[in-house]
Amino acid sequence: MADSDDIPESTVHNILEQDTLKWVFVGGKGGVGKTTCSSIISMLLARVRPSVLIISTDPAHNLSDAFQQRFTKTPTLVYGFKNLYAMEVDPSVDNDEFGTEGMDSLFSDLANAIPGIDEAMSFGEMLKLVQTMDYSCIVFDTAPTGHTLRLLQFPATLEKGLEKMMSLKSKFGGLLSQVTRIFGVEDDFGEDAIIGRLEGMKNVIEQVNKQFKDPDLTTFVCVCIPEFLSLYETERLVQELTKFEIDTHNIIINQVLFDDEDVESKLLKARMRMQQKYLDQFFMLYDDFHITKLPLLPEEVTGVEALKRFSRHFITPYQPSLEKGTVEEVEQRLSRLKEQLAEAEAELEKL
Repeated sequence: MADSDDIPESTVHNILEQDTLKWVFVGGKGGVGKTTCSSIISMLLARVRPSVLIISTDPAHNLSDAFQQRFTKTPTLVYGFKNLYAMEVDPSVDNDEFGTEGMDSLFSDLANAIPGIDEAMSFGEMLKLVQTMDYSCIVFDTAPTGHTLRLLQFPATLEKGLEKMMSLKSKFGGLLSQVTRIFGVEDDFGEDAIIGRLEGMKNVIEQVNKQFKDPDLTTFVCVCIPEFLSLYETERLVQELTKFEIDTHNIIINQVLFDDEDVESKLLKARMRMQQKYLDQFFMLYDDFHITKLPLLPEEVTGVEALKRFSRHFITPYQPSLEKGTVEEVEQRLSRLKEQLAEAEAELEKL
């Protein structure tokens, strides 16, 4: 295997150039920088698309922290943009929509009886909402890998939930409707309404699921870091995505320590060697993927301006030698050169 430094660096240009894309998922192990990457991808897409929406489906929302702006379950325009919107969705049933206390209680009990149905319902509501909006591209900042895979299983979860409820209805006949009347639940919120609501959700999710399996419309970007656990998790994620027939051909490797002749720390050099071993494995395993390497920075990337600055690494391969000198350092060097030149001229005049 050739050293990964010999392989041409890749970028996310292929995603920006694929103008048919409707859904872009960004996922991976926890703590690898998914939110930063999804935020920057949405910002880059906003340059080439009429309108972009970024949605966080992670219960521990970080979008608000990344953009330093408060987001809710309603799409909100991101400061500094005219066509980029963001929203944060909680994967739980919003009982306020069901109208009566009896319905709240009954529906919560039913939801709890079917594993995963509450998240599926929430995702269904969100997709129904998104379907009515006119965005040219939607970016998902997903939860860590396990939650993401559950999200992709939601159509099957809803189907199982429906089967369970239909089986309860056939077993107990009108008993459920009598119970709902005893609790004072109106017919509009009875068993048929619940089942109808579930079927409506299932239809929406199935329609979207077909789009998820179309590589012209959907792609999944895997974010990782050059360490064993992250490599393992990425491989697991790629295998699962293949099983779900979801296209994935981009991997972003974050927090890379680039070899720099100025580095003297033994610890950093040891980390670089360790990272290089896993970088080689990434390039070997995913030789047909677009692999983008991002540098480890000394500071956090938060706020629109910081995200914009960091976004250049997504479209131009990182070159350590070009990144060393800041404007201030260059100016200092120029100033020293001018002083040296003046001293040389003074010596010449003496001669």
